[in-house]
Amino acid sequence: MMKGLKKWRLFSLLAVMTVFLSACGEEYISTLTPAGPVGREQLNILLLATAIMTLVVVVVSVIYLLAFVKFRRAKVGENHMPKQVEGSHTLEVIWTVIPIILLLILAVPTLTATYKFADVAAMDEVDEDGNKTALTVNVTAKLYWWEFEYPEQGIVTAQELVVPTDEKVYFNLIAADVKHSFWIPSVGGKMDTNVENINKFYLEFDKESEGLKDGVFYGKCAELCGPSHALMDFKVKTLDRASFDTWVAAMQATEGATADANSTDAGEAAFANSCLMCHAVSGSGAAGAPGPNLATFGDRNRVAGFMKHDVENTTEWIMDPEEYKPGNLMTGMYKVSPEEAEAIAEYLMTLSVEK
Repeated sequence: MMKGLKKWRLFSLLAVMTVFLSACGEEYISTLTPAGPVGREQLNILLLATAIMTLVVVVVSVIYLLAFVKFRRAKVGENHMPKQVEGSHTLEVIWTVIPIILLLILAVPTLTATYKFADVAAMDEVDEDGNKTALTVNVTAKLYWWEFEYPEQGIVTAQELVVPTDEKVYFNLIAADVKHSFWIPSVGGKMDTNVENINKFYLEFDKESEGLKDGVFYGKCAELCGPSHALMDFKVKTLDRASFDTWVAAMQATEGATADANSTDAGEAAFANSCLMCHAVSGSGAAGAPGPNLATFGDRNRVAGFMKHDVENTTEWIMDPEEYKPGNLMTGMYKVSPEEAEAIAEYLMTLSVEK
């Protein structure tokens, strides 16, 4: 009976491991398939660290097994006393120097890469007309969503970061409430977002996201920040430079867009009366709104960062956001009827700059 239980325990363990490992190698979220030079360099450091740890485990295991076999009682007898090496200067030097060498082998490339990724001097470079030559994105982490502002372009969006490929993109990271951490597993990171200070670094994206699952890379919050930390996702859409410029122009063209409380569209009217004070529907402007900018809501692939992007889920989210993201700041705001919530959801699906 016990043998059968042990076999089932082993089978259950292997099944759980299979589930966890099934995501390994997925381009949209795995660190093992980097889509940029930063991610590749970080993967190389990870592999180096793994190799060093494996070497240590193998050497120690071999020494242990040799000692186990050589000095087993059946071979050397009951009263055998191995040679005592306490106080051996040679051995003490060996087990002190070798770990130091291994740590240096790991520390040098790690520190080199750390300072390299923190070099953001190019962020402030300008051309002869005084315009910044590098793309900079101001990232603000909030409970439990992300705001992305493009200060030079004068646009802002939420939950979906859009960037060009094959060039460095610089980030200013800050948190609006508690500490979070900005991480795009397939591309690089992670970097804390603090309330007190701005952290800066850069990433480079060398693969367009169109061919990936959902057409985006996945971004995560990598710092435990509250009850809905695991649901604090964002998406990254990578485009070639020409397509990115087209997207920027489309966002800028929404300047002045708003919802009309007297609209004949029931959803737009309900949105204007209940939601407009917190949510903008124009992608042109500055960051700092209480709620996510919804100018591109119809272009997203998820509701609230993780729910299927359709009218039904949007309606359920509007009706009871606390059920889906406990602790979110939308909870307790204006209440709407189920009919109004569905109308608002249908209206939100029409907000698009890509269609």
